Amino acid sequence: MLIDFTPDPTLYPFESRWFDSGAGRVHYIDEGSGIPILFCHGSPTWSFIYRKIIGALGDRFRCLAVDYPGFGLSERPPGYGYTIAEHAAVVGELVDHLGLDQFVIMGQDWGGPIGAAVGAERADRVRGLVFGNTLLWPTDTWPQKAFSRVMSSSPMQRRILRDNLLVERFLLAELRDTISAAEADHYRAVQPSPEARRGIAAMPGQILSARPFLERLATEVPARLGATPTLLVWGMKDMAFRPGSFLPRMRATFTDHRVVELPAAKHFIPEHEPGAIAEAIVQRFL
Repeated sequence: MLIDFTPDPTLYPFESRWFDSGAGRVHYIDEGSGIPILFCHGSPTWSFIYRKIIGALGDRFRCLAVDYPGFGLSERPPGYGYTIAEHAAVVGELVDHLGLDQFVIMGQDWGGPIGAAVGAERADRVRGLVFGNTLLWPTDTWPQKAFSRVMSSSPMQRRILRDNLLVERFLLAELRDTISAAEADHYRAVQPSPEARRGIAAMPGQILSARPFLERLATEVPARLGATPTLLVWGMKDMAFRPGSFLPRMRATFTDHRVVELPAAKHFIPEHEPGAIAEAIVQRFL
């Protein structure tokens, strides 16, 4: 199943590209020239969330952003499990297909562990890392565990599939004063039906069920990527990834890190502070 939607070129002025991964057909963009930077989105978003950062960096970086299967314009393949491990494998396939070398990875929300897993398997090819409002280990905070259990329950899964709950009540409710109505519609348009929403519906459960994957990541990232130049950009008003709970461990994971605090930003930082993030990337990696 592919999504029948063409983004508005005034909002998403990028050429759509396609890659036939082992899991199914995935959509990505590849814009600009210079140091490659791979953008890994979270849930329930897609590559659209990085459009303003890419627009600011395209004259100095080669910017790539992929939609995982089940997200954005990518296929909803039959038999796909929508696990974090599967998403990381698909992104890794694309990285190898494109022959990316000495590239930077940016990951926010679930894009953090997905991008980190891709980088840990290709550590000799990674130039730098950018992480924001994410984690790279199994969660031990009760709010996140509770969120996972509640959102994985049958009643809430029905609401996610029927009412697009994750997009409407979590993403767009946070961004109601940040993005336009047309931009909000771009998040709705790629999740048009219950069948199309199975990918985003699976993500809350991954908070707990991906624990073995995240346990491996907690060991592999410090061992393989711990000395990699890293930029941490953090929305300081994020209630899901509170800076006091998550930033200390992120700092401890990477020996060569810089931190940029975004005082007014909540969770979806590429929408709240794209200019500040783009400038921090330029200062760190150029």
